[in-house]
Amino acid sequence: MKSQGLKKSKLPDAPGVYIFKQGKKILYIGKATSLRGRVRSYFSADLIETRGPRIVGMVTKADHISFQKTDSVLEALLLEAELIKKWGPPYNTEGKDGKSFNCVVITDEDFPRVLVARQKDVDSSIIHNSNFIIQASYGPFPHGSQLKVALKIIRKIFPWRDDKCIPFYIQRNSALGQRGSAGCRPCFNRQIGLCPGVCAGDISSREYKKQIRRLCLFLSGKVAKVSREIEREMKQFAKEQKFERAGKLKQQLFALKHIEDVALLKATNYSLRATHFRIEAYDLSHFGGKDIVGAMAVLESGEIRKSEYRLFKIRGTRGVHEVKGLEELLQRRFAHTEWRFPDLIVVDGNTVQKRAAEKTLLSLGRSIPVIALVKNERHRPRELLGDKEPGVKHRSEILLANSEAHRFALKFQRKRRRIA
Repeated sequence: MKSQGLKKSKLPDAPGVYIFKQGKKILYIGKATSLRGRVRSYFSADLIETRGPRIVGMVTKADHISFQKTDSVLEALLLEAELIKKWGPPYNTEGKDGKSFNCVVITDEDFPRVLVARQKDVDSSIIHNSNFIIQASYGPFPHGSQLKVALKIIRKIFPWRDDKCIPFYIQRNSALGQRGSAGCRPCFNRQIGLCPGVCAGDISSREYKKQIRRLCLFLSGKVAKVSREIEREMKQFAKEQKFERAGKLKQQLFALKHIEDVALLKATNYSLRATHFRIEAYDLSHFGGKDIVGAMAVLESGEIRKSEYRLFKIRGTRGVHEVKGLEELLQRRFAHTEWRFPDLIVVDGNTVQKRAAEKTLLSLGRSIPVIALVKNERHRPRELLGDKEPGVKHRSEILLANSEAHRFALKFQRKRRRIA
């Protein structure tokens, strides 16, 4: 875990966990979709308004920051929970009712269930009104919505049994066993690949527990160890010519190394105070297909940031081709990793421009939501295409950012014509 000074911290624009320290004492632990952008927000002029006097006091006491990069936002969420549980930093717990936070629990059964429970119930080791004992717990997780999204992602990698899955041996020995030729009825999650088949007798207790053990390692933040285990087993199956089993492990390993946490990124971004929300709007301007220019306008905390506006001369596009121009504009903008990356991108156009922007961002390895502003024949805003939540929450900022980008691009394009 790397350590830096405070204001001079050179943190990466990558997901991870940051730790404020006073000497060796850990004061506060947080996660970030961008370590650079998140830590930077603690030194804004309006910190006391946005985070309150308690956090201001914490920042005042801290003398350095350490951080740990992760490969995904999901891993940052899990690592944050693990470190908070381990160290119990005072500024993470003061003034909060941690007993109401959610935890992920593994039950102590032949075929363990994976459930979500309140911290107060986990502390008693037995969930009220239930007949099982907790084998392991992870968390607590302060943000319920983020945990819900995270579990959807994790379950696609490590399918598990939940309350709705009745093990095959129970079905076989009950009235349920009369249904179907095999005597066992698969649960709905089995049918969509989120249960490994406990209900249908497709997996042994031993094999299932091995999967649960790997899930537990993952929830503990030991992703590299899980990957090594799966890779070793995959190679062994291939050596034994058990190619079907090796193929399933190969798919699992790929999913583990390429976690698609776009949804979690959005949930995390929108859970932050809107005062730290950065919007970047892009627009192109040309004169008869010539002198094509692109502009980037920036709003942060709902305010215009003219000092961070940028202009681009579009070089790789000839004639009127807005999609290619937009692709070049985004590629050149995101080559500047020293600039803080946005929480939301606004493009002028319709579904075509929106998809072009999303495709370009994907090729650059960036997971940032895109809103397209559709205009009517009089060039006035008619509709927003994209996620409804930011569209509703930041509608006025989106319209302002788009207007600024259009104005800035047009001004630059006219200036070039005068000079020419």
